[in-house]
Amino acid sequence: MIEIIQEKCIGCSKCIPVCPYQAITLVNKIAVIDLNACTLCGACVPECPVDVILIEKKQEQAANFADYSGVMIFAEQKNGTVMPITFEILSKARELVDALGKEVTAVLLGYDFHDQAEGLIRHGADKVIVVDDKFLENFLDEPYTQALAYIVNKYKPEILLSGATAIGRSFIPRLAVELQTGLTADCTGLEIDPEAKELVQIRPAFGGNIMAKIRTTNYRPQMATVRHKVFDPLPKDENRKGQIIQEKVIFDATKFLSKFLKFIKDETQSVKITDADIIVTGGRGIKCAENFSMIKELASSLGAAVGASRAAVDAGWIQYSHQVGQTGKTVKPKIYIACGVSGAIQHLVGMQSSDIIIAINKDKDAPIFKVADVGIVGDLFEVIPQLVKQLSK
Repeated sequence: MIEIIQEKCIGCSKCIPVCPYQAITLVNKIAVIDLNACTLCGACVPECPVDVILIEKKQEQAANFADYSGVMIFAEQKNGTVMPITFEILSKARELVDALGKEVTAVLLGYDFHDQAEGLIRHGADKVIVVDDKFLENFLDEPYTQALAYIVNKYKPEILLSGATAIGRSFIPRLAVELQTGLTADCTGLEIDPEAKELVQIRPAFGGNIMAKIRTTNYRPQMATVRHKVFDPLPKDENRKGQIIQEKVIFDATKFLSKFLKFIKDETQSVKITDADIIVTGGRGIKCAENFSMIKELASSLGAAVGASRAAVDAGWIQYSHQVGQTGKTVKPKIYIACGVSGAIQHLVGMQSSDIIIAINKDKDAPIFKVADVGIVGDLFEVIPQLVKQLSK
């Protein structure tokens, strides 16, 4: 709440220019605040020379931490198939609950499922909560947020994890606002503080130059989205038992602002870079879009996916869906071949966990060689045709 003691206002107008939302005006030489525009930021309060602006922010009720227990994960699925990143998060969730002595719960949202819940139990979940509803047939932010918010408020996990996928990045921030808690996005590491029993969320910051450790101390659940390929899934245990819970959510369709029209498949990739065992990536050294045909030819000869550095994508040489790095996809193939990629830290964050890294660059001092297992110092326009020629034999 904010108010101005009108009988004491001197009409100096010093509060007007400091308001970033243009919410203050002078009416009859008295400052008036537009409550619809004001966000209670407080910028105007210290500027008033006679201290007549009073602001009182609503005190939020602190969560009773004793009510929250265990780790919950959002089990992402597409067309009835659970996505690989779900099993990666399950593996880390299993590790976290071992430190907490609690349970792992997976939440599966969708419509007309067929035997997907059992697979989550086999890969580490203790419980699987299934919400099967026509509203969840195709992903949309509003129904998914309503469904998961209902589940979280009912079961009260102390930690909630999701993949930093297109779906996770779309609705998990909305969910955090709905739950009035914090969210750390694009985590590459998670651990439990042994003393505080809090989740330590680790992610690159300042362009990947440091690894930030973030905590959600005052709110629950502690929420994080996790990058693809940073954790290894647990092997499937056919003897593992767990509990499957069917839940029914009452949706408020009046709050649905978007509508599903159709799904358009990305035809630019024959092999998805996040699932590929071999990736051939082109960087700034490719020089132009036409030269990406060399990268595609090499990839085709290896049955590999085509990747790209941010510089190549920003230049318009190839679509964003191919981008590897901090602002693109995190990959972990068996073989990663970097062609004309300098190796900026932002790119290394997305591929340095690859089993074998092969770098081709004419600059012997390029940073990519510091992480490469095999380095070829040479002109890629000479090296790649020779590789394709040898592979064709």
